[in-house]
Amino acid sequence: MVFSAAAAAALSSSSSTMISSRFLHSSAPLALQSRHITEKKISLSPPTSQRRVFSLLPSVSRMGFVSQRVKKESSNLRIFASATDISVEKSVEEVHLHKGDMWSVHKFGGTCVGSSERIKNVAEVIISDATERKLVVVSAMSKVTDMMYDLIQKAQSRDDSYLSALDAVLEKHKSTAHDLLDGDELAGFLSRLHHDISNLKAMLRAIYIAGHATESFSDFVAGHGELWSAQMLAAVVRQNGVDCTWMDTRDVIIVNPTSSNQVDPDFMESERRLEKWFSQKPSKTIIATGFIASTPDNIPTTLKRDGSDFSAAIMGSLVKAGQVTIWTDVDGVYSADPRKVSEAVILKKLSYQEAWEMSYFGANVLHPRTIIPVMRYDIPIVIRNIFNLSAPGTMICQSSVSENGDGQKEDSPVKGFATIDNLALVNVEGTGMAGVPGTANAIFGAVKDVGANVIMISQASSEHSVCFAVPEKEVKAVAEALQSRFREALHAGRLSQVQIIPNCSILATVGQKMASTPGVSATLFNALAKANINVRAIAQGCSEYNITVVIKREDCIRALRAVHSRFYLSRTTIAMGIIGPGLIGATLLDQLRDQTAILKEEFNIDLRVMGITGSKTMLLSDMGIDLLRWRELLKEKGEVADLEKFTHHVRGNHFIPNTVLVDCTADSNIASCYHDWLRKGIHVITPNKKANSGPLDHYSKLRALQRKSYTHYFYEATVGAGLPIISTLRGLLETGDKILRIEGIFSGTLSYLFNNFVGTQTFSEVVSEAKAAGYTEPDPRDDLSGTDVARKVIILARESGLKLELADLPIQSLVPEPLRGCASAGEFMEKLPQFDHDLAKERQQAEDAGEVLRYVGVVDAVNKKGIVELRRYKKDHPFAQLSGSDNIIAFTTRRYKEQPLIVRGPGAGAQVTAGGIFSDILRLASYLGAPS
Repeated sequence: MVFSAAAAAALSSSSSTMISSRFLHSSAPLALQSRHITEKKISLSPPTSQRRVFSLLPSVSRMGFVSQRVKKESSNLRIFASATDISVEKSVEEVHLHKGDMWSVHKFGGTCVGSSERIKNVAEVIISDATERKLVVVSAMSKVTDMMYDLIQKAQSRDDSYLSALDAVLEKHKSTAHDLLDGDELAGFLSRLHHDISNLKAMLRAIYIAGHATESFSDFVAGHGELWSAQMLAAVVRQNGVDCTWMDTRDVIIVNPTSSNQVDPDFMESERRLEKWFSQKPSKTIIATGFIASTPDNIPTTLKRDGSDFSAAIMGSLVKAGQVTIWTDVDGVYSADPRKVSEAVILKKLSYQEAWEMSYFGANVLHPRTIIPVMRYDIPIVIRNIFNLSAPGTMICQSSVSENGDGQKEDSPVKGFATIDNLALVNVEGTGMAGVPGTANAIFGAVKDVGANVIMISQASSEHSVCFAVPEKEVKAVAEALQSRFREALHAGRLSQVQIIPNCSILATVGQKMASTPGVSATLFNALAKANINVRAIAQGCSEYNITVVIKREDCIRALRAVHSRFYLSRTTIAMGIIGPGLIGATLLDQLRDQTAILKEEFNIDLRVMGITGSKTMLLSDMGIDLLRWRELLKEKGEVADLEKFTHHVRGNHFIPNTVLVDCTADSNIASCYHDWLRKGIHVITPNKKANSGPLDHYSKLRALQRKSYTHYFYEATVGAGLPIISTLRGLLETGDKILRIEGIFSGTLSYLFNNFVGTQTFSEVVSEAKAAGYTEPDPRDDLSGTDVARKVIILARESGLKLELADLPIQSLVPEPLRGCASAGEFMEKLPQFDHDLAKERQQAEDAGEVLRYVGVVDAVNKKGIVELRRYKKDHPFAQLSGSDNIIAFTTRRYKEQPLIVRGPGAGAQVTAGGIFSDILRLASYLGAPS
């Protein structure tokens, strides 16, 4: 069929016309009469765009209003067509829309077409798609829809700046078109653009005068961004030699508005209109507008929230496409919000149900209504990144046995996690609720009356209470409504209270068939407990797709990270604070420095030192201290030490669910803080003996708190440095053995002294050598007094169940009585030789009897006592076989009665002590979910 230029222009015109001066006053709709042409007459109905009706403006076309110009063009068309000898009706009938897998549907959001360069990239994606037929849905350029709504707002507020704002809209699209197009394509687009802007200016002027714009008129104005982006993209594709046409989806998608600010597609009518549209404009590549549609009365409207995604799903359903691809700026659907969980992973597959569960709870997934049209025909939706074409994206499809990249079934029933913040929990409770029909109806009827949205409901089987979550901004109205509705019941005592719990968040765990998989709930709540998260309410539907918990808002991110880490075996991240960067603390930091990368790579354990503090200076970091430079950073960026501020900082990082403070000091003041730290959910690891050997009631409170919570308190290094003394003792007790006696050489310093106190060497000479070699404390009296050994004995006694105080132990001090008051260590060392004869005599007596001297601590569990003293042992006794600074501990138990269980090894030194602390840190990580 051949048309003149004028006829072709009239036929293809989707724009409309200049506003009529009688528009504001006329109530009669304008219409164009259809002209039926056969043989000498072509049958052509005017485009539906020329028959739009608005509630504010009585007769308006899609891009303007019907004017004499359209009538003139239509008249020209009729005159020319009458001279032809072709039946258009017959020709149209021969073009059919074939549906099925030969169609692929693509949707590109505003960021994808946000600039001329990005529009070119989109065109390349379209052209490279090998599918036989392509239908592409596009949004307005980024920010344009907001600009259009701003125009309406300014106009109805009678703000003259709407004119300059409209000029900005024109300039944005004009400059983009100049970047993209040339020749006839550029001229044609600019002509339509200027025509549309002229009409919009007249329309906005009308709104300015009226001071009001109806919803229909707002929808009409807002939809222009999609019209322009679709036209430009279609022109770019054509310039690349591909046959392509653009579609105004208001000619095709028909929807019925609902009372909930949403719309319901009329699929039957939309399918009929698509058939008609395609018969007139058949093409293998169609660029369609997203977001906009029409009512059954041909009034322009929009598809509301996520409208362009919805458009793509509707069009995919209408053509029964093989796949709908939603192009965006992320690589796919994440297992959790990557801004909150850095270890979140891209999900390869989601079922339709999993996708809408996650989207409801705020995840970056399709809106549930977007999924419904494609579900009718099992059409998969793929979320892909336009800026990373190598990423495969996430496929949302009908549920089936999922497989991973290696063809193995995925074992985890949990797919993802999402959160909703700024909620309040409303709890209605009372004994009068139980068994009373209509109570729940009355409660939620009151909530409905104030227009509040109930996010989650939970009711115990006792019917004693009902609790539900609502947005925090609505809770005041809800509370007042409930107080009013149940005033009589509250007064009579049938209801005890309407309680409001503010500052809440919801954490949703989503996965198909979670409820039918044993242990999922246990794992979820165990992970929350170990992160010290308290759950206020729980809900799980029988659909098996979702477990929802209500928690404190301040705990939300920690909870999200904790459960994600547990199910995805992502890095078990622990925020650490190191207290006391002295000899042992510094050695620990160096060990962490050397091992951190290996722990991350091989064991998924991420240990981040967020703070280091000494007695005078501390160093804090938000992301983790560079352990290669911690010494110089402490000097350069250190601030005045403040233990309270230090603790708050280390725990305050909500992006890390688990916190541990490592006390490498021997300070009793710091030990006194342990209980408060544990109560706040901070784990404690220490070689400091002061807490466990201090007042018995303080120790008892610590252990009681540890037992009833998931907060851990590890202190292996308090007794045997790096030796497994505490763990061995616990293992014996937990397996039902009974401790009879624990005897050992617990001091590496005293072990060294008596291992070398042989021959003719005096005791003072051995002490001097040990001090020079670094085996003793700066003041050797701290070792020789026996107090350190006594503390270890007390710790083991208490672990064995004995209730002993340090004062209960008789301690044999090796510090001569006259020297205990020496003013300095130097004075003590100078006078010590004067007392060598006493120990020399004891040594000689032992040698004469074939024995050796050893300084030991003993826990006598049978007689419930302990002792610290110098003893003699036969040379074939295990205690006589030691060398260097080794420790040795013998456990005599009901099982190991004849032959004691012996633990032996280095019991002193910074390396082994720091190693023992490090071992406790890794044990904590294992308890928190890291693979063992």
